[in-house]
Amino acid sequence: MDLLLIFFTGIVATTLGTLAGGGGLISLPVMLLIGMPVHSAIGANKVSNTFSSFSAFIYLVRRKQINIKESIWLLPVSLAGGGTGAAIASFLSSQTMTIAAIFLLMFAMVTSFFSKASFEKAEPFKKTPASAAGLYGIGIYDGLFGPGQGTLMLYLFSWLEISYLKAVGLVRLATFSSCIGAAAVYITAGHIIWGLTLALMAGSWIGAQTGVRLAQRMKAGYVKPMLRIITLLLIIQLLIEYLK
Repeated sequence: MDLLLIFFTGIVATTLGTLAGGGGLISLPVMLLIGMPVHSAIGANKVSNTFSSFSAFIYLVRRKQINIKESIWLLPVSLAGGGTGAAIASFLSSQTMTIAAIFLLMFAMVTSFFSKASFEKAEPFKKTPASAAGLYGIGIYDGLFGPGQGTLMLYLFSWLEISYLKAVGLVRLATFSSCIGAAAVYITAGHIIWGLTLALMAGSWIGAQTGVRLAQRMKAGYVKPMLRIITLLLIIQLLIEYLK
């Protein structure tokens, strides 16, 4: 029964995560609810995200929605940011990181109401000081803490005037980049419960494929309201965790 629940959780969480980020809002609480140890639950998320994110990215590459040469520079920048964040994390308490995450998400949501940037334009994805700094900064956040990384990246790509479908693919590539190292660490440490992790992985693969197909039909005007709802839910979840 647990395997089936985790499988369907992977479908729902990764579909949502592909469209607007925040898939961990669903998957992590469900895994903890059925009694998975926290490190095993996080590790399962990292392993499944590695494969599902890459599959979604490849789907969009094959349909010529993303140019690999244009986007490949994202990988070392995200990896460097994640490594920096992981190094900083050892010096900060979980409470400090939670507060920082709440304020960062609140800032992103508030500024989205004042920004005229949208996903209606289709600028090329170029390596500029602004884009590299934004990706590196979000990589640090992902290495430090993580919840809302995909949502924050979509805000960044909106500001860079990247089309929504391309932004979805780039977020999947960045997620693959940040998760592959973390997944290796959790596997090496022996935290992975393979039966449940493989069930989540199978569901996540279906969710990623469902998400990119829905993204193709998503109207640009719907994206920002959806991002704000996900951001608000993330903030509420983090506040609850902090108050505990």
